This record gives sequence, structure tokens and C-alpha cells, in this order.
Amino acid sequence: MSRVGKRPVQLPKNVKAKIEGQSILVEGPKGKLSFAIPSLIKVELKDEGVSVSRSGDDKTERAMHGMVRSIIQNMVRGVSEGFTKELAIEGVGFRAQLKGKELSLALGFSHTIEFPIPAGIEIKTPKPTQIVVSGPDKALVGQVAADIRHYFEPEPYKGKGIRYVGEYVRRKQGKTVG
Repeated sequence: MSRVGKRPVQLPKNVKAKIEGQSILVEGPKGKLSFAIPSLIKVELKDEGVSVSRSGDDKTERAMHGMVRSIIQNMVRGVSEGFTKELAIEGVGFRAQLKGKELSLALGFSHTIEFPIPAGIEIKTPKPTQIVVSGPDKALVGQVAADIRHYFEPEPYKGKGIRYVGEYVRRKQGKTVG
């Protein structure tokens, strides 16, 4: 049995979970999230929280068992606390600013990049060189942060680009005249 999958997901006091057929709906102060449960996995709502079980011992069932439990755990944590990813912009003249429902990025190109902010995601720019992506859906927060980073990934010679806060970028020497 899966060590991750057999532990029940604890529900905080301000979070409600509801199972309807093969889907689960989790509500909390930060929003609502739903997930379609695969047919091989059984999810039950009990006193100690949400428990996940599987019918057989097939390889795909074992893999889905822990995955479904982790997804439900992330949903519960997302609607109660939320998830955030921080990005830092390095480079002369590189900056970001919010314009309504779009993030405007000046990254040294001949034009500014207008990134539409998806529903359920909140983006803040405390400084022109800092972007904070937050929301209840862990996968969506990570995907939006990755999409923003993809516009100008950090390069190894001068270190210019968009990087995650705390990300190490390996620097290269460059050419020397000799």
C-alpha cells in the first residue's frame, strides 16, 4: 500500500469538502477547487478527513493512489492558505508593471510583452523588478510563473532575465582578450 496514499487528508475548520460521483469539490476562504477522480480510485469523506483507497494492486492504480491523495492535499492547502511563486527580473531597463488585467513586461525587446492574467490568479509587482504570482491552484500558479519566466530565461553570461527567487543561475566566463 502507498505510504502517501493511505494517510487521510486532514480538513481545517474553515474548509469543506464534498464528493459528487467521481469528482471532489473543496471550498475554503481562498476559493473553490474541483478535481475529477480517476475511476480506479475511491475517495471517501470520513471524520478524520478525506481518505483515498484503490480497488486493486495494479501498477497504474498504485501510481494514481498517491497522486490523487497529493492533489487533494494541495487543493485543501490551496483553498485555506494559497500558493505563491516569486520571480525576480535582472537586467538594465527590465521591469514589470500591472495594467488592469494584464502584466506588462519590458524585457529589452523592441516591444513590451502583454501577459493576460488568467482567472483565479493574482499577480502583484511590489517592485518593478519583482513579480509575485499567487492563487489557490498549485498547478496553475506554477504554470503561470513558468510562462512568465519563459519570455526571457536567465542567460549564463550576464545573468539577465526572469528567474525564480532563490534560483541559482550558473555563470560562464565569457571571452577574454589575450
